[in-house]
Amino acid sequence: MRIVWVKADKLLPVQNGGNIRTYHVLRYLSARHQLTFYSYYGGTSDPDYERELQRQLPGAVAVCTGKRALSGAARGLDYLSQLRAHPPYAVSRFADAKVQKQLQTWFREQRFDVAVCDFLDAAVNFPGSLNLPSVLFQHNVESEIWRRHAATAANPAKTMMYRMEFQKMLRYERAAVCKFHHVIAVSENDRSLMTQWVDGDRVTVVPTGVDLAEYRPDPVASDANPSAPLITFVGAMDWEPNVDGVEYFCSEIWPLIKAQVPQARFRIVGRNPDRRVQKWASDASKDSIEVTGRVPSVVEHLHQSAVVIVPLRIGGGTRLKIYEAMATAKAVVSTTVGAEGLDVHHGRDIVLADDARSFAQAVIMLLRDPDLRLRYQKAAVETAARYDWPAIGERFSEILQSVAENKSLAARGGSGMRVRASL
Repeated sequence: MRIVWVKADKLLPVQNGGNIRTYHVLRYLSARHQLTFYSYYGGTSDPDYERELQRQLPGAVAVCTGKRALSGAARGLDYLSQLRAHPPYAVSRFADAKVQKQLQTWFREQRFDVAVCDFLDAAVNFPGSLNLPSVLFQHNVESEIWRRHAATAANPAKTMMYRMEFQKMLRYERAAVCKFHHVIAVSENDRSLMTQWVDGDRVTVVPTGVDLAEYRPDPVASDANPSAPLITFVGAMDWEPNVDGVEYFCSEIWPLIKAQVPQARFRIVGRNPDRRVQKWASDASKDSIEVTGRVPSVVEHLHQSAVVIVPLRIGGGTRLKIYEAMATAKAVVSTTVGAEGLDVHHGRDIVLADDARSFAQAVIMLLRDPDLRLRYQKAAVETAARYDWPAIGERFSEILQSVAENKSLAARGGSGMRVRASL
């Protein structure tokens, strides 16, 4: 099968959840099919990235668009200048004429059996008419994230902005989901949201996976220093849902834990910590909170932890960090939103808590009761073991094959784009 996979921004180094998911699926597909990975990125040309991409994914095409990354006031002004534009800002900034021309050529020549659009960022550059079997890979339902932003924002100006972007994103995302022949979701929750817009047989769930070779229990490392038990959060600290979750934990939950377990420590592990995150480590009165920034590997930090937390109030898709923590045999406490879409079960392999007091009590309970913590650790490992990446890659491959075959049948007068129910 000849596959073209289109993604905005760099794939390497593999750092965030979406890139981890894409990377492992691509590695599986490239070993079994004729894969062309088309990666376009802004800024200055990066020959090192392009060479490494070719090494890991032979046949990959990397294009530098030259677009300058904006931040701070410049990005705010750019947002205001596009306030009346129809596409949401989060998507329109990835539009590029060079990329659009290349995709139009490939679609016109019908060079591939199936095309994969890696999320909405890349969808803005796909042709209006898709004459190749085309699949949209939805890492989350973006409009749902904007809706949750609007629901939780405390600043009235931000609330208004989030509502505006939510409405734009809802219109755009619904149109994109309807446009593609098939959609791959990462959770049943995301699937249920999107099947409000299209027939259910056009959306298939491929769950999140975990690299069991990298994330595994360490029989030597102690998971809890009795004199100073460690609680850990792992995630990119420049992603707003993570920033909001850490602020919520530090301000409302952490004081409750410290009152009961004064020797406890909290470590925030993740790249590019926002100033709202850094302030917790810089406050001398909160010296029990550590912010690491970027680390070579999160595995050693997980191994050192007694409890891993996911206090998210905003988000969509699924959190790879939960399966990674589970695979290393860690007890996890999460909000329902944080664990949304994962095959986890409250009271068996995870503890779910949606208010500050119950979240704090769950963490305290696990810190104080080693036997209970061990029970959750064992159940967590058993759950994660079912989601190794090769199994996920195989499911993805089967869906692409089915979409390609069904489109061919439809072109010859077949019954359309139904993916086999066995998937």
